[in-house]
Parts: sequence; structure tokens; C-alpha cells
Amino acid sequence: MRRADRFRYFLDYFTTNFPEPKTELTYGNPYELIVAVVLSAQCTDKRVNQVMPPLLTQFPTAAHLGAATADEIFPFIRSVSYPNNKAKHLAGLGRMLTEEFAGEVPSQIEQLQRLPGVGRKTANVVASVIYNQPAMAVDTHVFRVSHRLGLVPKTATTPLAVEKALVRYIPEELIAKAHHWLILHGRYICMARTPKCSICPLAPSCNYFEKHFGKEQAYEPLPTE
Repeated sequence: MRRADRFRYFLDYFTTNFPEPKTELTYGNPYELIVAVVLSAQCTDKRVNQVMPPLLTQFPTAAHLGAATADEIFPFIRSVSYPNNKAKHLAGLGRMLTEEFAGEVPSQIEQLQRLPGVGRKTANVVASVIYNQPAMAVDTHVFRVSHRLGLVPKTATTPLAVEKALVRYIPEELIAKAHHWLILHGRYICMARTPKCSICPLAPSCNYFEKHFGKEQAYEPLPTE
């Protein structure tokens, strides 16, 4: 099955059945989202959502966060992964937002990546979710699912390579949504250890399914109008 056909199946299914995907992180403004995304690195959204309310009560703005030390932030995030490093990142993040961006979260990828704790993935999440930019954030779910489906070549061995391969085939207006589609599919269907291939709606166009269960079962073209 051609890669373009796999993309067509993927996009047709989700635009029809899940047209408005959303992040599962709870947030009320750009500041809250960027803090949540920094905390979510190698940590579940569920855990981050539990941590955020008391953290925001204590540090409701970037200025409050920037005025705190890492030691003051740590008790509020001790239950997330790598809390020591993240506490330092959040303190620096708050300071830079306050001192260089007047407390506002910038919209440009390059500016976002200057913030402590913000790599390309986090920057792309913020740019796509808050500012609706065509940015494809590649986390472990996106990386895994895009390879299994056959949306990206085997030579795409880095997050950046996967990002470039995905945006090549996805219409610009769907890139931000496709990021969520891939994450949620990886979180609930195409899990790392035990993918639920038997109930996967993308199985007919999936490279992984075809290899494990046979080509004759794998490909069933979508009807054309």
C-alpha cells in the first residue's frame, strides 16, 4: 500500500469520526498550558492534571513562578517524573517569561525553545494548541504510531525526521489535529507493548497489522464518493 494511501485512510477516518480532538491536559490559559506540557515530559497527563491545581494556586502567574526558587516549587510537583529538574526549569521559565516576554507566552517556535525546559516538542504543542499553528509535536506516541502505520519511512529515526515526514503529507490545516489523533491513538489503541490491533479502525491501512496478520486482511480501501 502506498504511503499516500495510508495517509488518506488515516486522515479520512479521523476527520470523519473525531473531527475536533483536544489535548487531555487541563489548562485555562497559555501560561498554564506551557507549565503543564513541561511537567508532562515522560509523565502521564492524568498525573499532571492532579498536580496542576495546587501548583497554580501557589503560583498563578509567570511572575509568581519566576519569583520562586526550585526548592519552593519542588513540593508541588514531587509526584511527577524528574521533579528536581522540572522545578529548576519552571523557576527559570517563570523568570524568562516575566523578564523577556512581559509575562506572555510567545507564539514563535524559536522564542518558545529559548525557555527553560521547552524543547521542540513542547514548543510545537504550545504553538499548535494555543496559536493553532501547523506544528507537529512528536512524542513517543506519535513516533511509535506513525512508524507502525507506515506513515513515515524506517529511515525517520529521530523526532525531527518523523515530524518532517508527517507534515509532508498532511494538509497544513490538519497538522495540529493530526498531532492529537496520533497521540490519542497511541495512548488508547496502539499501545507500546500490547497494541489492540483486533479493534483498531486503522488496521486495514496499517503496515504493522499487515506484517503480523497478513496482507489479505490488512487492506480494505475506503469507499470513494
